[in-house]
Amino acid sequence: MTFKSNSAKHRLLIPTPHQLSKVTRLLVGGIARRRYVVLPEGVSVDYCGAVKVASTLKRWHLFSIRNYCSGKNSDEWTEEIEYLDESGSVIYTGKGIRSVEPGLDDHVMVGGLKKPLLNASAIAKIVEVVKRWKWGPELETQLDKLQFVPNMIHITQALKVVKDGEGALSLFRWAKRQPWYLPSDECYVLLFDGLNESRDFDGIQSLFDEMVQDSSNNGVLSSTAYNRVIQFLAKADKMEVAFCCFKKIQGSGCKVDTQTYNSLILLFLNKGLPYKAFEVYESMQAANCSLDGSTYELMVPNLAKSGRLDAAFKLFQEMKEKRVKPSFNVFASLVDSMGKAGRLDMAMKVYMEMQGFGFRPSPPMFVSMIESNVKAGKLDAALRLWDEMKKAGFRPNFGLYTMIVESHAKSGKLDIAMSTFTDMEKVGFLPTPSTYSCLLEMHAASGQVDPAMKIYNSMTNAGLRPGMSTYTGLLMLLANKKLVDVAAKILLEMKSMGYSVDVSASDVLMVYIKDGSVDVALRWLRFMGSSGIRTNNFIIRQLFESCMKSGLFESAKPLLETYVNSAAKVDLVLYTSILAHLVRCQDEENERHLMSILSTTRHKAHAFMCGLFTGPEQRKQPVLSFVREFFQGIDYELEEGPARYFVNVLLNYLVLMGQINRARCVWKVAYENKLFPKAIVFDQQIAWSLDVRNLSVGAALISVVHTLHRFRKRMLYYGVVPRRIKLVTGPTLKIVIAQVLNSVESPFEVSKVVLRAPGDAVMEWFKKPIVQQFLLNEIPSRSDILMHKLNILFPSSAPELRSLSPPKMLMGRKGI
Repeated sequence: MTFKSNSAKHRLLIPTPHQLSKVTRLLVGGIARRRYVVLPEGVSVDYCGAVKVASTLKRWHLFSIRNYCSGKNSDEWTEEIEYLDESGSVIYTGKGIRSVEPGLDDHVMVGGLKKPLLNASAIAKIVEVVKRWKWGPELETQLDKLQFVPNMIHITQALKVVKDGEGALSLFRWAKRQPWYLPSDECYVLLFDGLNESRDFDGIQSLFDEMVQDSSNNGVLSSTAYNRVIQFLAKADKMEVAFCCFKKIQGSGCKVDTQTYNSLILLFLNKGLPYKAFEVYESMQAANCSLDGSTYELMVPNLAKSGRLDAAFKLFQEMKEKRVKPSFNVFASLVDSMGKAGRLDMAMKVYMEMQGFGFRPSPPMFVSMIESNVKAGKLDAALRLWDEMKKAGFRPNFGLYTMIVESHAKSGKLDIAMSTFTDMEKVGFLPTPSTYSCLLEMHAASGQVDPAMKIYNSMTNAGLRPGMSTYTGLLMLLANKKLVDVAAKILLEMKSMGYSVDVSASDVLMVYIKDGSVDVALRWLRFMGSSGIRTNNFIIRQLFESCMKSGLFESAKPLLETYVNSAAKVDLVLYTSILAHLVRCQDEENERHLMSILSTTRHKAHAFMCGLFTGPEQRKQPVLSFVREFFQGIDYELEEGPARYFVNVLLNYLVLMGQINRARCVWKVAYENKLFPKAIVFDQQIAWSLDVRNLSVGAALISVVHTLHRFRKRMLYYGVVPRRIKLVTGPTLKIVIAQVLNSVESPFEVSKVVLRAPGDAVMEWFKKPIVQQFLLNEIPSRSDILMHKLNILFPSSAPELRSLSPPKMLMGRKGI
């Protein structure tokens, strides 16, 4: 291909590859700067001189002389240029295209005609410059030399083409310094899109600050760009920066769109900060921003999971009113959260509504509903859901089987529990030890020995090790059923498993003791001894006391010896209880056993008892001093109650043995030590009283005699006579005391619980010799009573001296 000119001849030049690339860019940019061009085949030229390449350029020739329209270095072109193809045919003829002067011309000359500069050409030129120079002073210099005056349309369109973020930013910042610059939201959006594609979030933040400053200076808010920034930062998990930008936008009064709110809510939820997500949601409501489907899908499940069920359900209702179809996730979260919160009716309503929307319950939803009903105790509803789940073709998992079995077992529905347990084994699930234990313990609690043993054997055959509670429950069942041999077998198996069996064996022994099965308890204790299993002193004492109550004194003594030899201390209560058995004993053989048991206790009270019945030569002190010495050794802060119990039993025993003087000494010392502080009351001259309601029979008799003696001394010696005297006996002691006083013709009248008499009558009664004998010589004999009656019949023969006969019992042992 060649060309020719009317005025000159030119050489054919073969361009280098670099020149070829350069001129190609110029041609595509739409500005022909060469005077002569040789076009290869397949290349066309339009009226502006813009060349569109239709096929690969093979060769071309150029030679240029730059001319400006404004006249600088201008040589007016008058000749026409013909463009020929390779065969010599003319393909285009026209005047040459002259260059324009940068910043002065807004057109190009095509021959003698001024042609306006097309936007496409201007944009292409800007893009070419940016792509070539990238950034820096060179880029700005080249942009300043553009042969036309750009506008914001050119900049905006160029930014759409330029993919390099740094170059785009340089172009934009150059444009901002130009007098024709106008703030453009679209420019910011394009820049943010480019920075986001290159993941330059620092650049986004920097440009955002520039945009905020630009908006404050010009008063123009870039709403779309603002929202785009927050969305990009939120999707990139830049939580702090995104929220900071959000606050700046709110402060500037710019409108935040729904998508931006959704991006922030999703960001905070993904970061595990639901309360911040709810804060953004509340800001969204305060701004009257409309909610879309995504907002509902985000907020309803998360409000439900956080426990704000009322707010979640309100949004759910609002969602349906706006004809936004809830997703399965919304239904699932509401059903799950309401079920766990115990709102089972509401959960079931949403569950049925979900099916009305065409959604099929998933296995996790079935599991959640069943668990919620089980925990609420609604086992029937749980079973219905269980059946529905299996009908839907879903297989219950291991945890669900375990829950159904254990919940029904604990509620006493053992038939359903065992049926489900059997199904569980059939589908291939191996029950856990806790499931076995639950079933076994519930059968044991209901007293079903055979099923419990069957479950136990199944558990051991499966290679599972029963737990401590399982063994304990089974042993308690066998103990209550008195199956000693089976219980012994289970206990030895438990021991072979490595468990400590002392406590469990002692618990079984305690069951027998509380049940009153003393023979079985002794048999079990012998088994424990032969197996090397020990029990504690408390249970030994309980068994000893049970033997004493059952009259098995022979078996009780070895138990007491074991108790004492194990360094256990026999307290005053235990000693007194043995003494009480001796008081009630009527068999000489048993008395010997009891005396032996008393000596086995090694308690100081037994030494006191022995010394009390010896003579003054052996004691080397009077009885009263001896009694006082013993009671001084009692710690009344710790043993006041036991000491009071001991005095009551001891006085019973002394009266029974006819030791009245010793008994009066014991009562006197006990009263001195304030063991019975409210027994005697002196209400000046109005009423004197003695309260014996809390005393034993022997103690009551001794206290009445001793107290009446004190009343007599006060009345006769000091002349103080009360209006009345009362003996408060209670219903049990009333008859015994009345009989004793009636034997000496007392003036006391018997009422419901009190013996009372006027003070003057008692004064006269105290003056009688037999009363003096009664009060000083303890209790009178039958001969003394007979002599008293004779003295009444024959007063002149009444003796002056009181009887010197030895004291004898008024009543026999059996009476007392």
